[in-house]
Amino acid sequence: MREGQAKVLFEDEIKRVYAVAASRRHGNRDVAILDFSFRLGLRVKEISALIIDDVVEANGVLRDSFFLTGGQSKGDRGRTIYLSNKKLRKNLESYLDEREDDLNRHLFKSQKTAFSPNTMQMLLKRLYDDAGIKGAKSHSGRRTFATRLIEAGYDIKSVSVLMGHSSIQTTARYISENPIRLGEMVAAL
Repeated sequence: MREGQAKVLFEDEIKRVYAVAASRRHGNRDVAILDFSFRLGLRVKEISALIIDDVVEANGVLRDSFFLTGGQSKGDRGRTIYLSNKKLRKNLESYLDEREDDLNRHLFKSQKTAFSPNTMQMLLKRLYDDAGIKGAKSHSGRRTFATRLIEAGYDIKSVSVLMGHSSIQTTARYISENPIRLGEMVAAL
């Protein structure tokens, strides 16, 4: 891990932070936010910019995918976000079912207003701290997303597209070396 980089979480740490999120007052919301970070690889700026219409069709059904516009993302580069993960869909539906609709169409709200990227960052930091995870930052979910995809055998070009990177070199900087996996690779020879 380079100096200042957000920590990539191991499976037990991911489970711990989800358990902490689920136990909180706004558990369904916080779990859904974690999903957008860990299961979709979105930045806090992107998560906080989402509106309900991004993820829900006019008839109330969850979309299979949506386009994250350049204005919602970094560097004015848009990309398609796939809502195909079953756990994410279940968690998002639970959150939307309990949410009171009002004129605020932002997907995630802090009290009665939309999250800013800064308040979203503070929420994630609190969740990591409460889970006892040192070195985790708001970008940890995004780095963990990229690393887990590569470890699962997906090619770096596809991961780069999902991340919205213009270069696979940028994606490569996100991926953490896993000493356990490296040892298993050598043992398999």
